Amino acid sequence: MTRVPHRGPAALLGAAALVTASIATGSAARAADTPRTATGRAGQELTVSATANLAPEGETVQVTGAGYDETKGIYVALCKDNGDDRVPGPCVGGADTGGGAGASKWIVPDGDPNEGELALAYGPGGTFDVQLAVKAKDSNVDCAQVACSVVTRVDHRATGDRSQDVRIPVVFAGQTPDDGGDGVDVPAGSVSYAKTAEFTTAGRPQDLLLHPDSGKLYVGSADIPDTADVNERGLYALDATDGKVLSHIAQAPGSTGALAARVVPLVIAPLTGDGVVFHYPLRGIGTAKDGDTAARGVWLAGATVTGAGPGTEAATVLVAQGPTLSEVETATGTVRRTVTLDGGSALGVDSAHAAAWSAGASGGRLRRVDTGSFTVTATAQLPDTYVTFLEADPATGNVWVGSGTSALVFDKNAELLATLEGRDRPTALAFDRATERAFVLREDFGNADDGADNVGSLEVYDTAKFERTIEPVALPGSRADAYAGVAVTPGGGTVYVTDQAESKVLRLDRRMSPKVLRAPADRSAEAGDEVTFVATAEGTPEPTVRWQVSGDEGRTWTAVEGATQTSYTFTARAEQDGHRYRAEFTNAVGTTRATPVTLTVTEPDDGGDGGTDGGTGDPGDTGGAGTTTGGTSVSGTTGATTSGGSLAATGVGALTAAALAAALLGTGWAAYRRGRTAS
Repeated sequence: MTRVPHRGPAALLGAAALVTASIATGSAARAADTPRTATGRAGQELTVSATANLAPEGETVQVTGAGYDETKGIYVALCKDNGDDRVPGPCVGGADTGGGAGASKWIVPDGDPNEGELALAYGPGGTFDVQLAVKAKDSNVDCAQVACSVVTRVDHRATGDRSQDVRIPVVFAGQTPDDGGDGVDVPAGSVSYAKTAEFTTAGRPQDLLLHPDSGKLYVGSADIPDTADVNERGLYALDATDGKVLSHIAQAPGSTGALAARVVPLVIAPLTGDGVVFHYPLRGIGTAKDGDTAARGVWLAGATVTGAGPGTEAATVLVAQGPTLSEVETATGTVRRTVTLDGGSALGVDSAHAAAWSAGASGGRLRRVDTGSFTVTATAQLPDTYVTFLEADPATGNVWVGSGTSALVFDKNAELLATLEGRDRPTALAFDRATERAFVLREDFGNADDGADNVGSLEVYDTAKFERTIEPVALPGSRADAYAGVAVTPGGGTVYVTDQAESKVLRLDRRMSPKVLRAPADRSAEAGDEVTFVATAEGTPEPTVRWQVSGDEGRTWTAVEGATQTSYTFTARAEQDGHRYRAEFTNAVGTTRATPVTLTVTEPDDGGDGGTDGGTGDPGDTGGAGTTTGGTSVSGTTGATTSGGSLAATGVGALTAAALAAALLGTGWAAYRRGRTAS
């Protein structure tokens, strides 16, 4: 987890922390077994464990939520998605009254009279963790014909309240096109990163760690050269969203115990809950958290610290002091054990595989050390050039070494697996275990005579194939110095990199062009029949959709007025026979079109009127675009009805809470009674 300097053997290059912080950063491409997270208007986070290629006959998904209003009851269910600010519904299945994987869940405030047999109470912070049994269709809704999402919404006691609405689209097997759609300007599903913020509030950044529990961005910093009268050095806690300074902990004890302002070149590891362990020159190991006025710390005996990483216990750290590798108690500085590694200086720790990696500042011998026995288990020879980082992949146990202008990848036996060459110097790296990606910061170095252009880059690699997964993201002004850091949110939605040359932390957010998850199919209908086409896509930012129609076999296309939802419903007319339809999805990255489908319209056998009643056509016909109502009726509710899942005021008093929950979710009282009998 540590690095050596670019310009000399005496300094230590800051770590690029592997992070698992709970920050939601928008939608992205997901595999069927990868969670997908969405954020509500009030900051609620909803996560579904699987959202693509679901088994149509049914399977169980895990649904978790956080940040919900604990004073409002909500339903969690798979429902027809009627779009923004519309009540989702009808829903697949009904109210679940048990603790297992039911078709829906009812979450209520702590102490609510329905808590227990009928409903579950929120956990701390408006959280919940439930299982849903989802399937493609039932008597209420067919998710093969309409767009469906796992949703949360306020329960029957305030059906018009949209404040807790969060939706995550799901797709069942057989609905996803193989190619993801036709990319107009870039291939469908093209991923890139764009700078969305510059944090200039944390001095001259040396290293980064995104805390896995608190979500705060910790920054180790030095003074800005151009502000000699201001002390910016120290440890910063930032709001990871906007870079607001939450705390600046400048002082830590030295060799005599006296407090003084300290440079923080290395953030070693997170503390439980919040805070970090960090190194400050020459031999200081400190701890601090947001809100502290000064750090606690110990001053080690021996040589200058050249590397550090997490220990084998929460109360220890591993420290390299040149060739001496020790495990040290963080609170006291007591050395528990030591091993000498001739030529060693840099250190990278692989806690997941109980290993540490050691190398010299200028190459030499690479060693893998078993941290249980403190013995060397593998070695390799590195090129005689700058070593800028040693970072261990927690998923595979491979170690990535910044060496000159290359990143070298070795397996746990120190066998070379890959050499990733580049023009700029790799200065920091972080892994995202969820997507199996390595994020490599490359920074420009040298002068114009050496070909320097003052532009660095962010590269993203597949950690299994060692191939780039996106085009490098240019970072103007990024210049290699003694230290650097990278941090990445789980799922790789947001990446933070240091820019020492300009005294900034850059926030880069993932962008993905629309990728079609579900495409419509050719349809045949009689004139007068209602026709629905459904298409869904994912992308970041979330793409908009518009439906288009062609009456000349696809030579020209016209937008269907008002057809801007994932479902497009209209009444077929005879003159629409042979028309083609397609959905076009657009966001800031690009435009993707679903494969066109053809509508075949025949005259009804009974000599009907050809669809002139209650129907509207596409452009070129008389009338505008049809609209989707999403309405349904609820049986057994003494006059109560729903429109898109909402309950009318009439008849509410005639229902018990359990029957009402079942009715609202689209199944009705009979299904509730069957569920109670079976339980």
